[in-house]
Amino acid sequence: MKHLTRGTAFAPAVALLVALTAGCGAGGDTGDDAREKAGEPAATATSVALPAPRSAPEPAATVAAPARSGEVRVEQGPFTDRVRLTGLKLTGEPAVTGHLTITTDVSHVLALEVRAAYYDDAGRLLGTGTFEYQEEGGEGGHAHADAAHGGSEAGGAGIDLTVPAKKLTGTPAAAVLSVPVLVNE
Repeated sequence: MKHLTRGTAFAPAVALLVALTAGCGAGGDTGDDAREKAGEPAATATSVALPAPRSAPEPAATVAAPARSGEVRVEQGPFTDRVRLTGLKLTGEPAVTGHLTITTDVSHVLALEVRAAYYDDAGRLLGTGTFEYQEEGGEGGHAHADAAHGGSEAGGAGIDLTVPAKKLTGTPAAAVLSVPVLVNE
């Protein structure tokens, strides 16, 4: 068995002690410690960068399965499980009309957008249209809040919607609705 000399046994202990004291800030008070002793709050946390919000995806250039003439489909999205769309109809104006009810608990709708993509009888995209709604009476919105109940009209009886087509390149035979925006209290 080999015995360690006093010097070889002492060197690792000294190295460990130096490493521990260096890691603990043995140089005295840090800036935060000095502020705490002076009664000042510690430094604030650094800001956190969040990713920019994504915009709604563009409608598909073609419908996957051919749509029947006059058919209005609802595209599944992040908010379609929170709304009920009924009475959807493609009119001759052209526009999509129907009725929307928010099925979750909601006191006011701050922003709602329903988008329609219009397709010809071969399933090619002809153009789009948008319906926007809000209950706080903002510019361009509707002031439909149910004042008698203090709640949401869209969450109660629901709202009628019309999504007019804009700048179509042909006569639409079908439409696909999506709900890219829904913000509520």
